[in-house]
Amino acid sequence: MITAAAAVAAAVVFGLPAVHGGTAANSGQTAGGAVADSLAGNTVGQHPGTEAAKSSRLSKSGTARRSASKTPAKSSPAKSPAKATAGKTSAPKSPAKASPAKTPAATTRHAAKARTASTAVYLNPLRKISGLMVERIDMGADFGGSGPVYAIGDGVITNATADSPGWPGGGWITYQLTDGPAKGLVVYLAEDVTPTVQVGQHVTPNTVIANMYNGSAGIETGWAMSDGSSAESQLPAAGGISGGGPFPTAVGKNFAELLNALGVPLSPFNGTAATYGVVPAGYPSSYSSLKS
Repeated sequence: MITAAAAVAAAVVFGLPAVHGGTAANSGQTAGGAVADSLAGNTVGQHPGTEAAKSSRLSKSGTARRSASKTPAKSSPAKSPAKATAGKTSAPKSPAKASPAKTPAATTRHAAKARTASTAVYLNPLRKISGLMVERIDMGADFGGSGPVYAIGDGVITNATADSPGWPGGGWITYQLTDGPAKGLVVYLAEDVTPTVQVGQHVTPNTVIANMYNGSAGIETGWAMSDGSSAESQLPAAGGISGGGPFPTAVGKNFAELLNALGVPLSPFNGTAATYGVVPAGYPSSYSSLKS
């Protein structure tokens, strides 16, 4: 005899709602620019002993010509999120418990911020020079090659001339840094360069301040006196070392170390040699925080 309870039979069908995932593409914006103020240019004093010093410049032989250009590391392509394996479940999962995967765009932005956090204030001013040759350190750091030269960081142009009588090639450009660990210090760029800026102009690390050409002297760049009249090494407080040496000067080595922190190779000739003179008070003693 079939009871009422046994006569009740039910077929239970379970259905799982489909869960769809997606990623949002985010894109960054870049902005840059410089404000150019047209003001009159200044001339600078003569550079004692420079002609004699440059006549003894180390030979720019093929073996001594080392390119400072670095091939950027190729970024690894982001891995595709793993596909979920379909399977039977006894009950639907709550969407609230699912952990959203990080999107490739978000991961890339996070990594980029981490890489540039300590280096954004200054950039390599010689990054676009073609055939860059790293030469000796004297009152500043010497280089050969051709192409655009940028400002190291935010600053204001204090001298800009192409016919200074004290430097071979005539180029003499100075600017005072207004940000970063060397804020307030003055940088010079001299010799075989043609200025592309004017006195009073505000510049950034993306501003081309001069074009370097293949001349007989190359370029010299380093720390300048606060009034922009000549190289800092010539001051008594720095040892009073002019174009005749002895080299490398302490302030020249200090500036070369700043460039090295930004990616420029140190001189293979005297970059590790003992220095002459002293680095005056107010100059950073290390630039390790700028290295990426």
